[in-house]
Amino acid sequence: MTYTQTSDPNIRECVQSWQKLDVDEQLALFWFIYKEMGSSITPAAPEASTVSPEIAEGLFNQVKELSHEEQLQVQRDIITQKDTQISRQYGSLSDTTKLLFWYRLAQEMESGHIIPLPAGYQLSSPSQTLLDHIKALPFEQQINAFRDYVSPMGAEPKSGAEI
Repeated sequence: MTYTQTSDPNIRECVQSWQKLDVDEQLALFWFIYKEMGSSITPAAPEASTVSPEIAEGLFNQVKELSHEEQLQVQRDIITQKDTQISRQYGSLSDTTKLLFWYRLAQEMESGHIIPLPAGYQLSSPSQTLLDHIKALPFEQQINAFRDYVSPMGAEPKSGAEI
């Protein structure tokens, strides 16, 4: 899996800080970003030239059909690059399609179709600091940070395997 990270040191610092959080805190941060910034970020993903909404929706639907516990495990597996079928499918997506997949998960957390955060969940201090830093970035840098974060996730697709 190859990806190109942004050379901007500010973005690299955000991504590295995010990746240092434990997996569940990374997932929670995604949720808080969606809640606070989703309306401004969302229009960028579906309209991007490299996005494949049908593919993102197909992968999302596979996750949506699972139990809440299985949904949580799938998300953890993607972040930790565990070699599973869904993680490999995710790994084969374009960066923009990956963003759309995570956006769809966040949308459906609100409806209860995807496992929600525990009631009253609060971000840790490092996560809140990172969220505040991301919110202060210009829009383009926010999108670049999100792409750099989601890009390396997922497992390496198996060569010759049907996905």
